[in-house]
Amino acid sequence: MTPAVTPNCAKTIEAIACNAGNLALSHFQKLSTLPVEAKGHLDLVTVADQEVEAFVTRALLAAFPDDGVFGEEGASQQGRSGRTWVVDPIDGTFNFVRGGDQWAVSIGLYAGGRPVFGVIHVPVRAQTLVGGDGFASTLNGAVMEQRSGMKAEQAACGVGFHPVIPVDLRLNTLRFVMEEAQMSFRSCGSATLSLIEVAQGQVDGYLGAGESTWDLMAAIPILEQIGIGCTVNWAQTDLNDKLRFACGTPEFLETVAQIIPVGTTLELN
Repeated sequence: MTPAVTPNCAKTIEAIACNAGNLALSHFQKLSTLPVEAKGHLDLVTVADQEVEAFVTRALLAAFPDDGVFGEEGASQQGRSGRTWVVDPIDGTFNFVRGGDQWAVSIGLYAGGRPVFGVIHVPVRAQTLVGGDGFASTLNGAVMEQRSGMKAEQAACGVGFHPVIPVDLRLNTLRFVMEEAQMSFRSCGSATLSLIEVAQGQVDGYLGAGESTWDLMAAIPILEQIGIGCTVNWAQTDLNDKLRFACGTPEFLETVAQIIPVGTTLELN
């Protein structure tokens, strides 16, 4: 099978993500004067999000004029190639606004009905992850270790809930994690950063509810290359959908299958 991107293409995307991260950092260093708007309760957007997405969109279309672009802040460019770059300019905007380091620039390639390649850049931590079909997953150029297993006495997972998720669903998820699965849990406020924790073996998996496709489009191909699975059924998923899913080692996915089996969809009353 021909890889979705060439090595030169991968380097181009990595450069775009790092340059976008520098632009975001320039705003991060001036938080006291940064305009912040609310898209909803606890759901924020800033000028930084908008400028970074505009920069990434321009750079992608200049490098790949036949491809499409789809972004969190409204970028929507139809392509002719059947490939779409999915952009989250700043995943973890709430953390960004509060001065935290748990935010990232995320660029993923959607082709053939699924995520196939991704680049994630975490500016404050100086971390860049790259991986996907035909590429070993790397962190700052070093090949990442394969992940498997789950020790019961050390079991841990990340959890993430969009503010629109009903409290009952959140509590039921946490109750399952603590009582049934007997796992520790953490929530960092960024799906991308949580999935990096999975990739690095800091947790065994992640449970998400209400995230969008751009929150995991770059991370999934990177995770797949190191043995991490995901329950999203991409054949039945639209890029505009909100998701309910699990990512993790095979053992983690087996443990949480009772509440999030493969193909689970998000249904809000």
